[in-house]
Amino acid sequence: MILAARHPARMLLALILVAVAVLLASCDDSDVRSASGDRFRSPLGEVAVTEQPDGDPVEGYRALVNEAYVSCGMPYAAYTRVLGGVELANALPGREGRNAELPYAMTAHVNDEGVEIVSNNCLTCHAAEINGELIVGLGNEFGDFTTDPRRLTLQAGNFVRGEAETAAWAHWADRIEGIAPYIQTATVGVNPATNLTWALMAHRDPETLEWSAEPLIEPPPREPLPVSVPPWWGMAKKNAMFYTTIGRGDHSRFMLLASMLCIEDEADVAEVTDYAADIRAYIASLEPPAYPFPIDAGLAAEGAEIYARDCSACHGTYGSDARFVNRVYGVEEVGTDAAYAMAATDGSRDRFFEWVAQSPYGDDRSTAPAPGYIAPPLDGVWATAPYLHNGSVPSMRALLSSRERPTFWRHRTEPREYVPEEMGWAHDALPSGQADESDPAKRRRIYDTTLHGYGNGGHTYSDALGEEEREALLEYLKTL
Repeated sequence: MILAARHPARMLLALILVAVAVLLASCDDSDVRSASGDRFRSPLGEVAVTEQPDGDPVEGYRALVNEAYVSCGMPYAAYTRVLGGVELANALPGREGRNAELPYAMTAHVNDEGVEIVSNNCLTCHAAEINGELIVGLGNEFGDFTTDPRRLTLQAGNFVRGEAETAAWAHWADRIEGIAPYIQTATVGVNPATNLTWALMAHRDPETLEWSAEPLIEPPPREPLPVSVPPWWGMAKKNAMFYTTIGRGDHSRFMLLASMLCIEDEADVAEVTDYAADIRAYIASLEPPAYPFPIDAGLAAEGAEIYARDCSACHGTYGSDARFVNRVYGVEEVGTDAAYAMAATDGSRDRFFEWVAQSPYGDDRSTAPAPGYIAPPLDGVWATAPYLHNGSVPSMRALLSSRERPTFWRHRTEPREYVPEEMGWAHDALPSGQADESDPAKRRRIYDTTLHGYGNGGHTYSDALGEEEREALLEYLKTL
């Protein structure tokens, strides 16, 4: 864990990275089609294990924090004027060259024309602070994707000089121009990952990967469904990486998509292939952070019995008989907001699955979601608030008692504070939602569970517990 500083503006450069991690990966050769024979669907139930490629986790870490897998971005000269000047209090070990001088979420490289470029790396969305410490692999639940990223590109454009710098800036700005209408979320803290990936597909020829300024297929809806970034350390257990069973097979394959914003052809993709398996090996080697506050051991022991009885069938077991279930449950059964699962399986997105089938990234089995959600492993769950796939429930206490879930709420950010007894971030319940807030800056900080895709219902299994049982279960979850 590393000390880190915040800089929300840098989030605007990072959009490609989480999108890759949420939507795309290859599958194995087993039949993942549903009983109806639908080409782009998987059945509910257990997801089969797939052997993963060997990789070097040490080399994977080096590549993660140094390699230019996002190869376009802001010329360094412009970066120093627009985003530079922040005290470097969050340096990661093992950073090389210019990277050692940059914040942990930024990576520098020199392009083929000799221009030094600064772009975001995966840790923009896959690293976050708790109590002033940076935890690599923890999803950033405070990222701001509510504003138009073209503002940043235009600002940077004021500081580029010369033909080579201008060309480098234009390459990046053109890509942002193509995806910007589809990646602005309704509230701070959720991620537009899936919509971003679909928007990139709409602008690329699936076979040649050539970029088109005009969409080649219908782009996604302009209102992205919210996604909460899952922690990386769960990858070692999961046969399917993402919420709807997308991401089976070779987990390293999705790493190739990290270059999708900037690539020109298949040769560019091949450069990332060399270290993709190493990055996957590093991610799979991560351990969850230990709960840093006191735990009532006796109460936690009582909670362990309740967990084994009521929770382990879906979320897996811990201890000497540890086993993760790897099972996807239908939206009717779990009851959580169905918009994300349904958007992937109602046929309205099949043109993007067809794109993958024609592309170098996969085939017609590579994106075959099921109409439901995988119950995730709960390792380090204390650190991963807010909860559910859309980040709609601010604390574990509220997740375990649905009547305590606020309809409208916002994080307290000055200061940002973790509340151990709630197992979540300090927040305020609000009397009204976004429709009643006239100030845009305040509006976008409201999590409004009445919005499409933002619902906080379902997962009411623990409502039947008594208060003492719920307290015991909460205490046990801190130990995972």
